Amino acid sequence: MDHTEAELIAAVLQGDAASFEPLIKKYSPRVFATARRYARRESEVEDIVQEVWLKAFQKLGSFRGEAPFEHWLMRLAVRTCYDFLRAHQRNRETAFSELTEPENDWLERFAQDPDAAAEDADAARALVERLLAQLSPPARLIITLLEIEDRSVKEIAKLTGWSVPLVKVRAFRARAEMRKLLARIAKEKYL
Repeated sequence: MDHTEAELIAAVLQGDAASFEPLIKKYSPRVFATARRYARRESEVEDIVQEVWLKAFQKLGSFRGEAPFEHWLMRLAVRTCYDFLRAHQRNRETAFSELTEPENDWLERFAQDPDAAAEDADAARALVERLLAQLSPPARLIITLLEIEDRSVKEIAKLTGWSVPLVKVRAFRARAEMRKLLARIAKEKYL
């Protein structure tokens, strides 16, 4: 943590709420990017980001300064995103018969020849987003952190507050859940 962040945090803790604004300006792009990985609509992303900053302001007294402020903030952001996923898991169900034409085409090409299907990244990305939306909150969190953000098991444990063995178990279960979803897509598609 650089000296100016320490001064800003100290000022906020002494009652100068305006000193929190430079921290918001500096880290908002990163918080928004994190929230966009977990929410579908921009209004949801904005709600998550607002919640992150509200919690950060309220819990700033618990920041000990042993690690950079950014690490503390991102851990708070990931936990807030996880809370959002748990609260909104009822919205996960969508029919795979609602796949768009490019998604259908990509899925067919992938089923026939996985190597040749790599060319249409947009359709693949849309399909992955649809799959992620179907996963349970812990599974979506783990897959996003492990596979999309390419974080290590130890990093995920630090971010979530889970033990390393629990992260490994949840990763195993998340991959199994994703395989089941893919099998269901294939079954619906080719029946």
